[in-house]
Amino acid sequence: MPKILVVDDEPNLLHSVAYSLRREGHEVLTAADGEEALKLARGNSPDAIVLDVMLPKLDGFEVCRRLRSESQVPILMLTAKDSEIDRVVGLEIGADDYLTKPFSMRELQARVKALLRRSIRTEPASGQKAELLRAGELSVDLARRRVLVAEREVALKPKEFDLLAYLLANRGRVFTREALLRQVWGYPEAGITRTVDAHVRALREKLGDDVDSPKWLETVRGVGYRAREA
Repeated sequence: MPKILVVDDEPNLLHSVAYSLRREGHEVLTAADGEEALKLARGNSPDAIVLDVMLPKLDGFEVCRRLRSESQVPILMLTAKDSEIDRVVGLEIGADDYLTKPFSMRELQARVKALLRRSIRTEPASGQKAELLRAGELSVDLARRRVLVAEREVALKPKEFDLLAYLLANRGRVFTREALLRQVWGYPEAGITRTVDAHVRALREKLGDDVDSPKWLETVRGVGYRAREA
């Protein structure tokens, strides 16, 4: 039974989310502040964490930052602010996804299921040749989950790596945001979200890819994104 830690200081919402996830068959732990969240996460090894941004004692950003330095537990951040900077900061410090309040329980359940399905990739056995994707100066080592640009290693968050690898493996093919949410995040129904846009923006910044003259990640206006063909 998957174990989910839900952290929110709104009692009614905390109860509703916990109830909804328990009905889906999950074991649910709850916390109402950041310090309690850290204590429960460290002592119970949850399989995923639903984490509000606005919390007493320690805010969600700080909780996420500390947890990410210790483990790769999937984290879904909740925010009541329809602010791009909150979403970008959350993704930059290691959150896997975000959901803006108010949200439907069906959407929350889908996001949590997608986090739980996230594959864990390990390095290849000794002597096994790593699989590489290359595009000019950019190379992606799928087995070791390493990205190099002109021999410089670029540190990516887990979902940033997954998105880049998927686009490069299907170079030249255009994907809608909805298709990417299904294929990379594992969402059965995409819903309304800016997750893909935020991840593409972060990738461009880290890779040094100019949005106006992209080397690798191209926006197809009105459709979605693709990795450019050589």
